[in-house]
Amino acid sequence: MDGKEFIKNVHKVAEEKGIDENIIFDAMEQALITAYKKNYNSKTNVKPKIDRETGEIKIFTYYIVVDDYEDPEVTIDEEGNEIVTEPKVPVDAQILLADAEKKVPGIKVGETIEEEVTPDDFGRVAVQTAKQVLIQKIRTAERESIMADFQGKEGELMLGMLAMEDEKNYYVDLGRARGILPKSEMIPGEVVKMGSSIKVYLQKIEETTKGPLILCSRKHYNFVRRLFESEIPELMDGTVILYGVARDAGNRSKVAVYSTNEKVDAIGACIGEKGSRIANILKELNGEKVDLVLYSEDIEEFIKNALSPAKNVYVTVDKESENNEAFVVVSDDDLSLAIGKHGSNIKLASKLTKYHLTIKSMSQVNEEGNK
Repeated sequence: MDGKEFIKNVHKVAEEKGIDENIIFDAMEQALITAYKKNYNSKTNVKPKIDRETGEIKIFTYYIVVDDYEDPEVTIDEEGNEIVTEPKVPVDAQILLADAEKKVPGIKVGETIEEEVTPDDFGRVAVQTAKQVLIQKIRTAERESIMADFQGKEGELMLGMLAMEDEKNYYVDLGRARGILPKSEMIPGEVVKMGSSIKVYLQKIEETTKGPLILCSRKHYNFVRRLFESEIPELMDGTVILYGVARDAGNRSKVAVYSTNEKVDAIGACIGEKGSRIANILKELNGEKVDLVLYSEDIEEFIKNALSPAKNVYVTVDKESENNEAFVVVSDDDLSLAIGKHGSNIKLASKLTKYHLTIKSMSQVNEEGNK
């Protein structure tokens, strides 16, 4: 790669990758300094010059005129550690005024003398350095560009393709990047095939030296929230508000909604005509049950709704408690429904309402009252 080809490549990379040409040239100059020191001279007072039109590269050594030599200052701190403070002008680059005047009559303190020291075979080193810098800048630009694409998408739902798997993870092709979907973040019991499309919740996005680290989930409660938002237009336009989601992935979710328009039934909007909207959501959840709960500012009413499918429910909130506690009484027939299998229903109702619920049947209350 000769000088003109190098300049041509710089222009091409700058245009295609959206990099400022000056950044490439600055990086190239820093790399050339390192290459020169490594291959020819370990002194620090060198600087390259790149002709921005021809690509010709020259190496110069420079000296700054001083009144007197200044050495690094060594001090000892309170803990006995040696601290070295370098002079403002590097030691290699200092030249006394008297010596400088022999080279450049009339020169003054603070001015600089430059001398070309380009080695005869430096072109080979320069070519290799140029290639390395361009490759590195392309990689950096691509990482930054990909990160910019995903910036702000944390917490969103994306459609990807299952590209590969290992013992612990699936890897999801999201276009310009791959997301990591831990098998522990899958919906329990679901089976997937490589090459198939899959919706994932972008739980966490971090920038790394290899590009963005995108951690995905299908188990997160917000996966259900985003599914609802993608299927129900009223949630997007604000006619219906999704208050909260409580989830036991693979088993059951409770989704609390309410309407800002008295003419719109919030739960009906989520179900859709002939159940079409909720059916799409349930299909994506691999058979996980979803209870639609009508949110109410009346906390007792909200708790009652959250304990669905139990119907005969009576709630008393302990207003003196600082720990959000409520006492629930249900009919004998509804006790098992209110509690749910392994206590799942009441646990989800508690998560959704943010209240600790103590539940008893009507018979238990009557027995205690008769004692």
